[in-house]
Amino acid sequence: MIKVAVSGCAGRMGQAVVDAVNGADDMQLVCGIDPFAKDGCGFPVYADVVSALASESFDVMVDFTQPDVVEGNIRAALPAGVDCVIGTTGLSNDTLDELATLAPEGTCLFVAPNFTVGAVLMMRFAEMAAPYLDEAEVIEFHHARKKDAPSGTAKRTAEIIAAARKGAPAVPGRESELPGCEGARGADVEGVPVHSVRSMGYVASQEVLFGSMGQSLSIRHDSWDRTSYMPGVLLAVRNVRERSGLIVGLENFMF
Repeated sequence: MIKVAVSGCAGRMGQAVVDAVNGADDMQLVCGIDPFAKDGCGFPVYADVVSALASESFDVMVDFTQPDVVEGNIRAALPAGVDCVIGTTGLSNDTLDELATLAPEGTCLFVAPNFTVGAVLMMRFAEMAAPYLDEAEVIEFHHARKKDAPSGTAKRTAEIIAAARKGAPAVPGRESELPGCEGARGADVEGVPVHSVRSMGYVASQEVLFGSMGQSLSIRHDSWDRTSYMPGVLLAVRNVRERSGLIVGLENFMF
């Protein structure tokens, strides 16, 4: 039985993780961690990771909190030998590398820009297309309350495209932006323009646009409900127990 703590249990994603863990035959929800949780959750809830570790014993911490909170949570959990499954985005690659040094041998820091199987497949298809269709842009759509832009999925997708293609093509960039309209070409992530849309009505959607002489290719993934993330979260919880160090991306457990 895998003993799990859910950090951010009072949030929308956290509540979905709690339901998923409770529904898994091989997992036990030990506690929640959230300073904003109300009484009557039906399981122990602590304000912070340090308090939870002092009172409970758990194998894996799943974190869906905020970019300004997650680093501290990892710093508390990893040295205690707790495997971390992180769905909170916003940490730099350098920060992740540094955090991973805190993990004892046999302890895993797993970070996924996206836990939906469809999004992982979208990134894999984009990687396959990039060497053949050099011109690429990413447009991502999220709900208005999302804390970071671009999304972790969009940033990761751009990085994968940049690594897979032959080189940055000569397409209009920032030099083509009109005065007073800076940013019109989007964020430059390793030479790939990334555009972030924030609006009520979306949960999480992303489209990767490829272009070449006389043709274009669109790869799109849409998530309408947070339950779409849960199979990937459970897959990660089951696999981190057998891994060590820093692992980024659900594809490491899928393919």
